[in-house]
Amino acid sequence: MTDHAHAHAYGPTGSGTVMLNLGADIGALIIYTGRQLLGREIEISLTGRDDEISRTGLADKPRTHAAVRERQVRDGTFHSAVYPDLSCGVYTIWWDEKQPAGTVAVAGGSVAEFVWPTSVSPSAD
Repeated sequence: MTDHAHAHAYGPTGSGTVMLNLGADIGALIIYTGRQLLGREIEISLTGRDDEISRTGLADKPRTHAAVRERQVRDGTFHSAVYPDLSCGVYTIWWDEKQPAGTVAVAGGSVAEFVWPTSVSPSAD
């Protein structure tokens, strides 16, 4: 699997630049982060499907990713990754390739929200 922990250089986005297609079985997810993750790609997957293999023996691309972008809105600036067009279900949010940061339920017709942990990796005690 490709390491998506690298950063990209994207400019800020303004209000109304992200379109979400919400419906009966389709929702969306916003992961709020701090500025320190600007440009980092965060992977998500339907819980329980991350290691699924297709009949061909090839990975079924169960994870998807989005880059953390600066979002400029009327009330200020925040940083987030946006995942549009998600099927309903519980999603694992990945800290890195092997360690989850948490889970979130995505319902049809709505936008789920998750706040990225601000401390060290969830596996560190």
